[in-house]
Order: sequence, then structure tokens, then C-alpha cells
Amino acid sequence: MGFQRCHPITLWLLSPGMRYPIIPYNPNLKVRARELRQTMTPGEVLLWTKLSRRQMCGYDFDRQRPMDEYIVDFYCKELRLAIEIDGWSHALKGARDPVRQQRLEILGVRFLRFTEQEVVANLQAVADQIEMWIVQQTDRQEQPEPTPDPSQGGEEAE
Repeated sequence: MGFQRCHPITLWLLSPGMRYPIIPYNPNLKVRARELRQTMTPGEVLLWTKLSRRQMCGYDFDRQRPMDEYIVDFYCKELRLAIEIDGWSHALKGARDPVRQQRLEILGVRFLRFTEQEVVANLQAVADQIEMWIVQQTDRQEQPEPTPDPSQGGEEAE
């Protein structure tokens, strides 16, 4: 059978009991992801202290998460948010990063990117930016549609 690429809508249909859609991944990446977890950069180690154990607004993040044919530094399924720390390895793969990001965005993943230097120099500012993004996204999702006001020319409910 092997690895199959699916559209996110299809994934919802394939897994109706699942709370969040599953983004398939190449199973061959599991070993590499495990290796990357053991050899995290200083910036990744620092940021993990802010993301692990649901410390970031109560959301669960994974580190070195396989997705499609790629591995992202950090990922939250509920928010469909990938956080990437661009360091020396990203400089070597710089031309591939936009293609990789575009492919994952097609699957519904949203990205926040920081440099290794940003994280190491000012971890709290990076954590604040992530928290602000989460608050903005969750506020948008929770706002109800406004009810038309008949006195302002809106339609009356029957």
C-alpha cells in the first residue's frame, strides 16, 4: 500500500472519529525525526522549554514532527501550526524551504518562522509572538456572526 498523499478534506472523511485531521507522512522519516529530537539546536531546546507540557496557552506541541515528505521543528495539531527555527541547516536548504512550506500550506498547515539567533537572544519575545498569534487565531474562530439589527436596516427574523 505505502505512503499516500491525501487532501485535508479527504482526511476528515477518512477519519470521522478523529478530533483533528491527520496529515499523512512518509514513515521512513520517523527514524530521522527521532535523531533530530536527540540533536536539537540551542534555539530549539530553548523554545521547547516554552512549548512543552502545554505551557503555550494550553496547546499541545510536538517537536520534530514528520508531515508529508518533511519534518517540521514544532507542530500543534489543534492549531495546525508549524513553528520553524531557521538556523544553519535551513541556510543550506534555503531554496527548498519555500517549496516545502508551500506544500504543507496546501495541506492546511500555517507557519511561524524565527531565526536561531532570535530565539537564543530573546526567547521571551519569540514566545510572546507565538502567544499573540495563537490569541489572534482563536479570537477569530470564536467570534459569532453579528445578528442583523432591524433598526439599522438589517432583515428582521421571522
